[in-house]
Amino acid sequence: MPPILQLSQISKSFGFVQALSKVDFEIAAGEIVGLIGENGAGKSTLMKILGGVHPPSTGQIRFDKAPVTIQGAKAAEQLGISFVHQELNLLDNIDIAGNIFLAREPRRFGCIDQRALHKMALPILEALGLHLDPRTSVSRLTNGQQQLVEIAKALSMDAKLLILDEPTSSLSIQEADTLLKLVKKMKGQGMAIIFISHRLSEVEKIADRVVGLRDGENAGELNAEEISRDRMISMMIGRDLSEVYPESNPVNTETVFSVENFSTRRWPKGNASFSVRAGEILGMAGLVGAGRSELAQALFGVDSSPSGTMSVNGQPLTRGKVKNTIANGVFLAPEDRKASGLILEMTIRENMTLNSLSQFSRRSRIDFKSERIQTDKWLREFGVKAPNAELPVSSLSGGNQQKVVLSKWMTLAPKVMIFDEPTRGIDMGARQEIYQAIVRLAETGCAILMISSDMEELLGMSHRIAVMHEGTLSGILNRNEFSEKAIMTLAVQQSLATSAS
Repeated sequence: MPPILQLSQISKSFGFVQALSKVDFEIAAGEIVGLIGENGAGKSTLMKILGGVHPPSTGQIRFDKAPVTIQGAKAAEQLGISFVHQELNLLDNIDIAGNIFLAREPRRFGCIDQRALHKMALPILEALGLHLDPRTSVSRLTNGQQQLVEIAKALSMDAKLLILDEPTSSLSIQEADTLLKLVKKMKGQGMAIIFISHRLSEVEKIADRVVGLRDGENAGELNAEEISRDRMISMMIGRDLSEVYPESNPVNTETVFSVENFSTRRWPKGNASFSVRAGEILGMAGLVGAGRSELAQALFGVDSSPSGTMSVNGQPLTRGKVKNTIANGVFLAPEDRKASGLILEMTIRENMTLNSLSQFSRRSRIDFKSERIQTDKWLREFGVKAPNAELPVSSLSGGNQQKVVLSKWMTLAPKVMIFDEPTRGIDMGARQEIYQAIVRLAETGCAILMISSDMEELLGMSHRIAVMHEGTLSGILNRNEFSEKAIMTLAVQQSLATSAS
């Protein structure tokens, strides 16, 4: 098939910063191309040029064989280019149909024709296998359903080219699998699809070709038979990578953190009992809504718990008391780093030392000199890529923001560290650095509970894996029992023995 889109020698600079340099890219109708690269590689800039947000400094864009100048998002839509962004662009106070046809609603006598609107939405929802009433408020949908509504918007515009930016980052394993099947179906109907994801196993499953960017330039291309996880990683970071996950030391037999019969406000009848030993990384798996994040928040004390006990080194802790939890060395790196882990208006330095200001206080005043010396050291130690610690933390990439979140707690010598989705939306290079930091922390004897929706991450980092189902711990797997099938079996609360028979 001839290319529906050709980008030739695209360059883009912002002042003295060269974001893209002579990038070539093309895609044909009925083709899925995986676009990969670390944060800062140029993927977002390239897509913003394609979406009409930025004009290229130099280079040519051809769409449907004709040279085009894309001036604004509306021009991109008129060509047949649709985006599904990582950050969902939905209004949760209106219904599904209203979101799909926002600003394009059918009208009668100058008012929105609600009956016609809902009738127009039905065939699009059915095509996606989304069996929902179009009058349902978006606020009542799961993350996976909301993602499909975003795709429904694209289909309603008769898109020829669909750009999916991290479409599965907030989805469960089952929801992600459903989405990938849908993407393949759209490909079969002749749509061209650019699939951007840090989940390389999904790119490997779905892409016909893979194009890599590094430092704003083309880093290489892989055909279908050449696509493998190792080759994609090597293309992204520019070096061979024999092992993504660092080796961790054997676990101490001493139990540090014990949890008995714990329930959460969302799952008051749930029951979670487990222990974590010194130096152990206990992974926690489960479908979205299984109660993993709620359990983490309840253990830390930011959410209430109807029942259960927990202890650190045999010392009982009071439920629902964050101050008591922190005083006993139990810390939480939350799932949503922007909403709960950082104060975006403050500097990197202020965020890094927020939890340890007492270390820099002299007679009730902060010793800014010693604070700056220490934060400069932490910048180097945690590999935070920033010129200095006085920049706003909002200016950092997702991976570097997550390193700041980790540094806040990890420098306080935690006894128990709870990581909730520690690498969500983060590129492979930053992931490696975070994995290494987690392993270094485990080697100090810290007990680590790591919640993750990334199956490879769980299998690669954990000594054991606990699996949640509706607020209850349905089983714990030892390393010799690890497999995706075993985890999914427990996630749907089916016994391993039944599954094997």
